[in-house]
Amino acid sequence: MSDVIRSAIRNFIEENFLFQIGDQNLADDQSLLEAGVVDSTGVLELVAFLEDTFHLQIADKDIIPQNLDTVDSITAFVGRSQLVAEAA
Repeated sequence: MSDVIRSAIRNFIEENFLFQIGDQNLADDQSLLEAGVVDSTGVLELVAFLEDTFHLQIADKDIIPQNLDTVDSITAFVGRSQLVAEAA
């Protein structure tokens, strides 16, 4: 399941943000903020995508770099959030 999540996240980032910085290969553990791929507005777009695509409610307190700064961290965050939602 995490491969499906990772693929959807990478596709969204590539289609919506990577065109702005040219032909750059983005590693799954590379910081989106430090690489200039995503800015504060981009984070909000990313959150809206995650909520819509994965049927999540992301709290303001969860909109932090530890959850949303790399493809790896976003994938892990979505996986954790889905488990919490299923348990509720």
